[in-house]
Amino acid sequence: MQSFSVFVRRPVSSLTSVSASGRLRTLSRHFSTTRLAMAPISKETDLLVIGGGSGGLGAARTASGKYGVKAMIVEAARLGGTCVNVGCVPKKVTFNAAAIAETIHQAKSYGFSLQETAPFDWSTFKTKRDAYIKRLNGIYERNLANDKVEYVHGWAKLTSPNSAEITLDDGTKTVVNAKKIVIANGGRPTIPPQIPGSELGINSDGFFDIATLPKKVALVGAGYIAVEFAGMFNALGVETHLFIRYDTFLRSFDPMIQETVTKEYEKLGVHVHKRSSISNAKKDVSTGKLTLDFKEGDGQGSISDVDHLIWAIGRTPQTDNVGIETTGVKLNEKGHIIVDQYQNTNVENIYALGDVVGNVELTPVALAAGRRLAHRLFGPEEFKTMHLDYTNIPSVVFAHPEVGSIGLTEPQAVEKYGRENLKIYKTNFTAMYYAMMEAEEKGPTAYKLICAGPEEKVVGLHILGLGSGEMLQGFGVAVKMGATKADFDNCVAIHPTSAEELVTLR
Repeated sequence: MQSFSVFVRRPVSSLTSVSASGRLRTLSRHFSTTRLAMAPISKETDLLVIGGGSGGLGAARTASGKYGVKAMIVEAARLGGTCVNVGCVPKKVTFNAAAIAETIHQAKSYGFSLQETAPFDWSTFKTKRDAYIKRLNGIYERNLANDKVEYVHGWAKLTSPNSAEITLDDGTKTVVNAKKIVIANGGRPTIPPQIPGSELGINSDGFFDIATLPKKVALVGAGYIAVEFAGMFNALGVETHLFIRYDTFLRSFDPMIQETVTKEYEKLGVHVHKRSSISNAKKDVSTGKLTLDFKEGDGQGSISDVDHLIWAIGRTPQTDNVGIETTGVKLNEKGHIIVDQYQNTNVENIYALGDVVGNVELTPVALAAGRRLAHRLFGPEEFKTMHLDYTNIPSVVFAHPEVGSIGLTEPQAVEKYGRENLKIYKTNFTAMYYAMMEAEEKGPTAYKLICAGPEEKVVGLHILGLGSGEMLQGFGVAVKMGATKADFDNCVAIHPTSAEELVTLR
């Protein structure tokens, strides 16, 4: 069986390597059964990073690769964290498949005669997607080796503010003493409410384990994960039910986005159950299908023959079972580690970043925070005040249609600046892509600029429609630089594009 080796900074008899199947082999003959029975081995490092996701990788690789710091990273699962393994990357690949399915259905409007001779081959698609992710895991491991970061596959548990006990897959334990410790072990899907039969469902991570294309699914949640999954399933021909607690989803986004995308999902055929909650789930042992009872508004309902119930109700920080209580590091009421703008916890030389601190839970945010922390801790004097600015961070939802957002929503801007100090520019139109299609096939496009003060500084930009994900990156730079409405107006439009509407708003 092919193995992925764990690369170490220098030969150490107490560490082992991990194969793709999780089996371990000893790096040294000196590591005997007798040795395993002894007390944990002790070793030293300058920087110990707990968690091999984007934030942890960014911190460890920058510290070691840029500044030659002796760094160790410990990860119990697969390298790359949530994003690479059960998040952004495989999700975007699935979104691409759904987008191709939509394009095939729309092709006839452009004169193409396409006939699908078989349904979408989910199993083949999943096999290729899994192989792609496995390749990425290997790339991450090689990158750690290139930057001379010691990588250990195991579970780290803090034993003091400067030490942790690492348990390898075979139970071997090693005590690591570190001058500085970074906690970046992310989060996990939140456990669903304790309702009868809730255990019959799967969490959002389990979406990527579904082996065959289902015929009917039910998703619970109103955040971007539930909304993205619902859009993908629906586009691939699956009967999709989405249960939300209020009248709209994506409720952290601007009201224009909430209302427009919710309405579009209903138009596309997603069964959006508003003001609803699952009250009971039962499984038919002969068919494996689920029957779900639910409350919706003032009434009740039931759906049967459901292949999968997917809970996508948020994520919980992994601050339990890692020994944080032994260090005195403070947590907030939701279990997130409390940090300042420099990622400092209340305990000297312990830092935290990424989803475990709950401050804008996005992969590039964790990566940027990790790199900046390493520059500040180990870089030259001019980097001693370096930190991540958490304002005006762009985010995208790969919904149907795509959503992009940066800055304040309209309600947030009103609260901060006052309605009288704002100027709101909005437009709704049909993208040229839909010009050849019938009315029922056309998707929405809507943009909003929120400008504040006499200089009309752009403090919020919200877009939905084709290409919004790619479009937002460039406009995000402009907003981050403090662009005004005049700056947008002074940019010559690119015609014909949808994006030109943002620089011609009146």
